[in-house]
Amino acid sequence: MVTLADVARRANVSKMTVSRVINHPEQVTDELKKLVFAAMHELDYRPNVAAKALAKNRTQIVKFFILEEISTVEPYYMNLLLGISLALSRHQYSLQLVANNSFDLGVCDGYIITGMRKSDYEWISRIEKPVILFGENLYGYDFVDTNNKKGGMLSTRYALSLGYDKVVFVGIDLKEAFEYSRERGYIQVMQESLKEPEIVRVENHSHKSQEMLQKNWEKYPKNTAFVCASDRIAVGIERAIQEKGANIPDDYGIIGYDGIFLDQVVSPRLTTIRQDVAKLGEICGEMLLNKIEQKGKKQGFKLLDPMLVKRETTRRKGGSEKS
Repeated sequence: MVTLADVARRANVSKMTVSRVINHPEQVTDELKKLVFAAMHELDYRPNVAAKALAKNRTQIVKFFILEEISTVEPYYMNLLLGISLALSRHQYSLQLVANNSFDLGVCDGYIITGMRKSDYEWISRIEKPVILFGENLYGYDFVDTNNKKGGMLSTRYALSLGYDKVVFVGIDLKEAFEYSRERGYIQVMQESLKEPEIVRVENHSHKSQEMLQKNWEKYPKNTAFVCASDRIAVGIERAIQEKGANIPDDYGIIGYDGIFLDQVVSPRLTTIRQDVAKLGEICGEMLLNKIEQKGKKQGFKLLDPMLVKRETTRRKGGSEKS
């Protein structure tokens, strides 16, 4: 059986260096990591994860709680899971998914939680292990998210630049931080442009936004753009406009938010604010592992800038651009 000493000899480094690369890669230079990983690969060496966990009094398990309905249509959470798994696998951690109908905290070293609502924070506050939230919060918990305000600003500014007279924000009917941030971005740009903000909120389902626009069609004259808080909402707006026989994007413009799947399968294809969900998941995993290593030390928050992807539901201006 290949040992740590065999890897050290092949890489021409000390056993301590090999151990540090395996257990504390953040303390080792990239050059050393490449040497050791190459030697491990050549010798087909596999670290003894069970022994490592026992020595550190750890399980090498992270649990991921999704506290909202998981859509079977959009691969949003698949991208998030892949990103988290990528970060954890680099440190020989396993990921366990916990559905919203099970609140058994079980045995693990820490938690990543998403889909939180106000009622969840009471039980989250009782968790004794390190926790990272995926999604903005107003309660002081460490979190990772897209820069939602910037996304709202980016889409609103783009809609105005295309010459639409009226720009309406169609938000999600939730009293949650991410929604407030997207609305704040919209409001700020509208005020800077001396335009009157107009916000409508619906449940985050395409049929709800479709029904809303059908019932209120007379309120929205031609040359209106709809800046939406999600791609689901944007798809409903698109269907309603098509049913009315109006032209997209000349009569009406639509900008979504997420850029995971729906934006690419509807016709015309949706202009949207894309979140790099896989990268956000990776950052969640790294932040939680740092918190575990630092015995629960506060990590703060990390916001990742979104990207505007220009497609067929807005007038042509070319390309795609970062915020």
